[in-house]
Amino acid sequence: MRKRCEMNIEAKKLSFIQEFLNIDNEDTITALENLLHKSKSELLEEKMRSMTLEQLDGELDIALEDEKNNRITNAKDLKRKIQEWS
Repeated sequence: MRKRCEMNIEAKKLSFIQEFLNIDNEDTITALENLLHKSKSELLEEKMRSMTLEQLDGELDIALEDEKNNRITNAKDLKRKIQEWS
């Protein structure tokens, strides 16, 4: 069941990205950015309240390892990859 849910989320992300790339209105993009930042901030705040210091250290270690091992995709590369799908 979890695998199926993850696939649905991935499909939704890809669909959203494709729709987002077709937006030509700067106000709409700004509104979506603001909504995303607000939502992420609220989720992070909720997660931080329930996270121990050791868990936070672990999350930071993972993020630093990802950056060190170049497991980060910048927006330009992501946009190029998505345009190749069409």
